[in-house]
Amino acid sequence: MKQINWTNTIFLIATPIIALTGVPYLIWTGRLHGATWILALGMSMITGLSITAGYHRLFTHRSYEARWLLRLFFLIFGAASFENSAKHWCSDHREHHLHVDQEPDPYNINKGFLWAHMGWVFFKKPSGHVINNIPDLMKDPLIRFQDRYYYPIALLAGFALPAGIASLWGDPWGGLLLAGVARTVFNHHATFLINSFCHFIGRQPYSDQDTSKDSWLMAFLTFGEGFHNFHHAFQADYRNGFRFFHWDPTKWMIWILAKARLAKNLRRIPKEKILLAKLRLKEKREQASRGVKNLIEGIAFNGDKTVFFNHHS
Repeated sequence: MKQINWTNTIFLIATPIIALTGVPYLIWTGRLHGATWILALGMSMITGLSITAGYHRLFTHRSYEARWLLRLFFLIFGAASFENSAKHWCSDHREHHLHVDQEPDPYNINKGFLWAHMGWVFFKKPSGHVINNIPDLMKDPLIRFQDRYYYPIALLAGFALPAGIASLWGDPWGGLLLAGVARTVFNHHATFLINSFCHFIGRQPYSDQDTSKDSWLMAFLTFGEGFHNFHHAFQADYRNGFRFFHWDPTKWMIWILAKARLAKNLRRIPKEKILLAKLRLKEKREQASRGVKNLIEGIAFNGDKTVFFNHHS
């Protein structure tokens, strides 16, 4: 019991209950304004992309550079996602990549689907845990500011802002419950699915060195993050879906931001290196398949010889 993080636990249990009771009640009573649904969609996109383009691809993997105004935007609405401050989120994710599928991996899939999905969030860090893998990030005063005032920023941007906007058309409770609480629950589980589903089900076109997998479904739900096998193989790339037709709204937004001169130095892995990784893995699998086939044929051949000699003895 002493290891339980009660703040996280209460929040992760309470928010779905509030969303699943409050939103249906507003719909039943006819008090949920149509504009609030649009606000909820907009808040979901803004906060979700602040995690994928901001927390993940910018701050954790440094796959591009951004001006201070864009970094501030990502930090404000990343906090509104209620997924912790950038300091802690990025530290956990770098630890995941460094020790994927091993004991130090915070959301190690080998501890079970539910653990990787959200179970790990319910518990405190081990005693003596020190954050020492983000020295580059801690040089940024904006990241230090967001970490210091994370809770007020999250509450204001995540709950008070949508409630205030929806009050303009007379629906503050709808703004709070739908665009605030329910939107938070959706964003939480979309992010969690990358840690669970994308290490459990899917394809591995580029690497089989860990459990990361590509999933078109997860890419659709998470603004392109579902191409997780590609991401683990090529972490530095600002794209997760590297082909033009891959559903990756995050890469499109980053590209647009670069054209608007709010982002620069977008990092791309050369196509030749991606193709080589894919061909090497395909060859490895074909060799393994031939090896199994030869083994089966050898066993069958030896079995036939045994029958032959027994027959003539």
